[in-house]
Amino acid sequence: MRIDIVNWDDPDATALRAGQRAEIAERYGTPDSEPGVAPSAEDIAVFTVARDGSGAAVGCGGLRDLGGGVGEVKRMYVLPAARGTGAAPLVLAALEDWARGRGWTHLRLETGDRQPDAVRFYTRSGYTPIPRFGAYAGSPSSLCFEKALGAPLPAASGAGAAARLD
Repeated sequence: MRIDIVNWDDPDATALRAGQRAEIAERYGTPDSEPGVAPSAEDIAVFTVARDGSGAAVGCGGLRDLGGGVGEVKRMYVLPAARGTGAAPLVLAALEDWARGRGWTHLRLETGDRQPDAVRFYTRSGYTPIPRFGAYAGSPSSLCFEKALGAPLPAASGAGAAARLD
């Protein structure tokens, strides 16, 4: 498994985000359940794609710069067939490492009350509940989390993991 930084409009990134939005629409029964401004090429600082051993894109995630050393995790997604392969933890670790490398001190995120799998993943990954922030403040179905980032971690090793982050 490897993690690549890609352009927002990369075809694999676009397809993965479309899959994420379709899954969210199904869970919430509406094609637009996102409070606030959707992420775009203009406001995403970095976007990553996880690739399996054959090079196929299986997951993604990005970061939006909120200012003041704080970033927001956006569009985390792993294809259903690739869940449990370690793609999501690798994407999140790569995003956290990228943020640390730029001096960011905290990452925040929003997920919804119909995504208990996401809540479990983020809490296992060290994210703790916080009050709803920004565009999510008025959204009763939003659940928000934050993690304080420490010093950069050593380069990924073992388990065939590889990251290309610059």
